[in-house]
Amino acid sequence: MAARSFIDTNVLVYAQASDAPTKQRAALAVLKRLYESAEGVLSTQVLQEYCNVALKKLRLPVQQVRAQLDLYEQFEVIQVTPAIIRVGLDLHQTRSVSFYDALILASAQTAGCGVLFSEDLNTGEIIGGVRIVNPFADL
Repeated sequence: MAARSFIDTNVLVYAQASDAPTKQRAALAVLKRLYESAEGVLSTQVLQEYCNVALKKLRLPVQQVRAQLDLYEQFEVIQVTPAIIRVGLDLHQTRSVSFYDALILASAQTAGCGVLFSEDLNTGEIIGGVRIVNPFADL
């Protein structure tokens, strides 16, 4: 069995970003692969951040955001709990990452993911047993 993989918000955003077609194709390929293998994991934080960016920056209609949310809910969704927030605080303090990135890492770690797909952290770095992979690094 391959590694469960956590999907950061930027992957969901680029999947909708028609103004960045190369990144959009890369994001869609990652999402398709993780969906078909049933290895993709998201958190409630990722879904909230996606909705915020989709509405404010991408200016997508609410109906389209709802439709995407319906699709993304088909991945495993981790609820951000006080315990995950505590792990995030520890990672923020010990690894010098932003609090919100630390929460993403804490959620990935709690969900038992071996990989985090994100462009926000150092690709190749392993934090708390989670390897960072930037799906847009070679574009």
